[in-house]
Amino acid sequence: MARGLHHWTREARRHLPALRTWRADFHREPELSNHEVRTQEKVLRALNGLGIPARTYGKDLHGVVGLVETERAGPVVALRADMDALPITEETGAPFASRTPGTMHACGHDVHMACLLGAGAVLQRNRSRLRGAFKLVFQPAEEDGHRGGALPLLERGAFENPHVDYVLGQHVASEVPLGTIGWKKGPLMAAPDEFEIRVRGTPGHASTPHQGPDAVLVAAEIITGLQALVSRVRNPVDPVVVTVGTVHGGTRHNIIPSEVVLTGTVRTVDPKTHAMAEQWIRRRVRLLAASMGASVKIRYQSGYPVLVNDALATQHVVDALSTELGAERLTELKHPGMGAEDFARYLERVPGTFLRLGVGTPTMRASSHSSTFLPAEPTLVIGAATLVAGALGLQAGSGR
Repeated sequence: MARGLHHWTREARRHLPALRTWRADFHREPELSNHEVRTQEKVLRALNGLGIPARTYGKDLHGVVGLVETERAGPVVALRADMDALPITEETGAPFASRTPGTMHACGHDVHMACLLGAGAVLQRNRSRLRGAFKLVFQPAEEDGHRGGALPLLERGAFENPHVDYVLGQHVASEVPLGTIGWKKGPLMAAPDEFEIRVRGTPGHASTPHQGPDAVLVAAEIITGLQALVSRVRNPVDPVVVTVGTVHGGTRHNIIPSEVVLTGTVRTVDPKTHAMAEQWIRRRVRLLAASMGASVKIRYQSGYPVLVNDALATQHVVDALSTELGAERLTELKHPGMGAEDFARYLERVPGTFLRLGVGTPTMRASSHSSTFLPAEPTLVIGAATLVAGALGLQAGSGR
């Protein structure tokens, strides 16, 4: 549906008072992953107010899917927003700051939900001139990091009845200027695996380290040795991150402990590298420990898959946003980020793309997961318009 420059932005701006209210309401009462009970109620209430039918998927899964239908046949596009907050104490000073101690929408999911409601309002208002259908997917537990909320929604049929043909999502990004949309074809975000390594040595007195393998020393060798996986095992143009985030062991300065526990993360953006990472780590850790006479127990857990944007779908969205926002407000991202997103689950099922919604300003440079992260209000209108224009771009590009 061809429209002039900023058409859908003007449509979204009609709903700015509601966008502002929705965002503040979500932000005041943040809820952690798998506990989005009040948030679900608010989404359902907002969709009902817009005249958009919605359904849920069980008492243990707090997602909501609204459906905007038209009378003309066409592709079905799913638009997704995440719902959960983080265990962070807010320090923004905003008038709508979190009222829940130790919990905050520090990753912008309050903005995502408001933008999706805004997009739903625009689509619902204009549905007589549109075709196909639009699923508004409000997904819980994105921050969970393990199973997440996308996979359970898919398993319970969120992309069926009607079947989804394309999917579109976005995430606020302080590294992208406010009013600008970042995009990239192919891998955009990493697969985040986790590991725990228990190093077993011989306990003893610090004055007699020769009486058995020192678990602390072996752990130190393992930490150093893991970095060789990054510098020597994989292709140097293939991004990989191996980080040991915690080291626990010992009770006193002059006692050699029997065990040291390491935990960390592995980030990869090539699906083939992701498939090999666990094998590399297990082999390297066991060989290092064995060479020093120690034993290890390794627990390795895969997280979300690599988020890979479909090239053709991404191009359709970029073309539509160039018409809506102007080409100067689109920026192609040259490299994938090493963060993770379970939006990747949707992209394994249907073609689509994930965008970076710019929120960066000279006074707002805090990254997400920061206690001072607070995207500016104009983001709400831009984000809602981006979802609408992108969804229509996917439909137009389908040729159906």
